[in-house]
Amino acid sequence: MTPVDVVLIGRNEGARLIAGLASVAGQARQIVYVDSGSTDTSCAEAKAIGAKVVDLDMSVPFTAARARNAGFDALDDPQIVLFIDGDCTLVPGFLDKARDHLLAHPGHGLVTGWRSEIHRDASLYNQLCDWEWHRPAGIIAACGGDMMVRASVWSELGGMDATVIAAEDDEFCTRMSKAGWVLERLPFDMTRHDANMLRFGQWWRRAERTGHGFAQVGYLHPDYFVTERKRVLVYGLALPVLFSIGLFTTLWLCLLVGALYLLNYLRTAQGLQRDNLPKAEAFRHAVLLTLSKLPNLIGMARFHLRRLRGADMRIIEYK
Repeated sequence: MTPVDVVLIGRNEGARLIAGLASVAGQARQIVYVDSGSTDTSCAEAKAIGAKVVDLDMSVPFTAARARNAGFDALDDPQIVLFIDGDCTLVPGFLDKARDHLLAHPGHGLVTGWRSEIHRDASLYNQLCDWEWHRPAGIIAACGGDMMVRASVWSELGGMDATVIAAEDDEFCTRMSKAGWVLERLPFDMTRHDANMLRFGQWWRRAERTGHGFAQVGYLHPDYFVTERKRVLVYGLALPVLFSIGLFTTLWLCLLVGALYLLNYLRTAQGLQRDNLPKAEAFRHAVLLTLSKLPNLIGMARFHLRRLRGADMRIIEYK
């Protein structure tokens, strides 16, 4: 049977990492944990279950992509690699199902599954994360960082781009698709995630990071995140500018802008209900999704300022 190796990445995940390590113990041939400057017992906990620990040099800007690359490089003769974030636990049975499916489809470079929140109802922000994770099964263009990949394909593509601080998984998947490989989301639960996002400020920072990803991956692949970037420019920039102009010219312009935002909010809420969210949750989440264009714009602007200045692409943390 073709062995599967597991790479986990994290920093100061504490009990979340312990649970994640326990969920893969006994299923993987090799387990590598890549640590990014933890000050807790993460490294000791990983060593205690027999995982190989890689400590990243924190004098070099940290990115999740860089950590996954380091984890892959630490494996001995990998064939199939399952990447999991350190705040996730692997659902029993997924590893075998995913490996069997990948091996049965030689044209597939990657398979993934469904992620869900462990503490979904701990906050509105956790609920929103849980909704984001549940995308339809089938052939996909991209997925998140929890993924099972053929080692040969990872090597062929040179792994992830370590300079991409957000949506690095989208960027990697885009290159995989362009290389002719098929990506598929299987209709099985894959991992359970602990976002631990309890405050508005955390959500705002995460939305900034998302905007940075829109801009950076869109810069590398102009045909990707096109719709997302347009929405940010319209609702995060153009409409606020028009509203400001209206304050000094005619209040009718302000009312028009307000009506456009209201229409967008109602359409977003209706879309969430079509995704089977309860009505009350849909209308609450629609507030965040409508507002998100502002922090998205900040993230996009930050990327382009960094790019023009030749500055390092440093991560935007929300935990």
